[in-house]
Amino acid sequence: MERIACIPRDNWQQKVEAAGLTYHTPESEDPDGPQLDRAYWDETACYEFTAKEIDTLEAAGNTLQSMCLEAAQHIVDRKLYPELNIPTAAVPAIEWAWENAPPAIYGRFDIAYNGVDPPKLLEYNADTPTALLEAAVIQWAWLEEQHPNCDQFNSIHERLIAKWQDVAPYLSKPVYFAGLDNAEDQLTLAYLRDTAEQAQLPTVPVLMEEIGWNADRQAFVDPDERQMFSIFKLYPWEMMLEEEFGPAALETYKDIRWIEPIWKMLFSNKGLLPVLWELFPGHELLLEAYFDGHPHQMKSYVRKPLQSREGVNITMVRDGRTIAMSDGPYAGPQVVQALAPDAIFPDSQRPGESRYPVCGLWMVDQDCCGLGIRESGSPITGNLSSFVPHFFC
Repeated sequence: MERIACIPRDNWQQKVEAAGLTYHTPESEDPDGPQLDRAYWDETACYEFTAKEIDTLEAAGNTLQSMCLEAAQHIVDRKLYPELNIPTAAVPAIEWAWENAPPAIYGRFDIAYNGVDPPKLLEYNADTPTALLEAAVIQWAWLEEQHPNCDQFNSIHERLIAKWQDVAPYLSKPVYFAGLDNAEDQLTLAYLRDTAEQAQLPTVPVLMEEIGWNADRQAFVDPDERQMFSIFKLYPWEMMLEEEFGPAALETYKDIRWIEPIWKMLFSNKGLLPVLWELFPGHELLLEAYFDGHPHQMKSYVRKPLQSREGVNITMVRDGRTIAMSDGPYAGPQVVQALAPDAIFPDSQRPGESRYPVCGLWMVDQDCCGLGIRESGSPITGNLSSFVPHFFC
């Protein structure tokens, strides 16, 4: 694994926009807050892997998926929902969905990897993962221009279409694609809609706030009062359940195909990490992890809330000293997880500085099928971290 300085393609902005990535050079919404020190889509560098390293990452993703399925069954069997801070009201729907396996499409493992030590699981974004278009399409187009004689760990697009074809018989038509009105989410939704339509599924875009509840019909409806039966939502389950119509979503859960299904709350919760460590102590793909308050001897670790996103509310401690922190809105119970082996590469644009990559392993239909890399100038990967392409020969 090597970070290589690259010369960006001529008119790269127009090229990525033509492929759908309009969110390539965003600015922080807070003018007084942190700003990007480079484009979000960053092709001034790339990562080169060996075929053996790619095989290692693919095998890690597949192994972790099997381990997480076992961990979820353990949570269900042992009724560990309070430890994960999952509302009691959600448990019947979670257990029904776990038993009946309604359609699920995709997820992303975030992995620490430096090409030397074994890959280490940081967390599982299994409910609302983004950076999908960049991984599936944008970096593939970059590869074809910049390294046409090499390859890329990337069959995400084909796997998504095949998965939509697989679940089509279980979905009422049309399939609604719902999310928030922001650039990043809308890009992801537009791309997923495209893959569904390539699988011959009719789709309809809708904002989460446009989904209505018809009390007389006991049904969720679109802005035209049509009942909605199949809904892909790029919106976290834990947030849905806290809102006014959360109880209605639980009461009608068996009547609607929500994608991702509600059992994904077991995967997207950081409480999965200590459960995995309990079941597979010392496994080479895992980092030591505990629910906060559990006694441990770790001097170097990360503390993060059970339900947090985009690298916020994280505290990093090395040798008993805090080395990095990120503020954010998430509170509540936390986990502690051992620091991963350093994955640090020299910054070719700024001599003397470093870049910290995180490898995103994409899972579709239970299989690891692609890699996307986010990197930042600090140890915490956040919403402003850049996406950097990769290849192997």
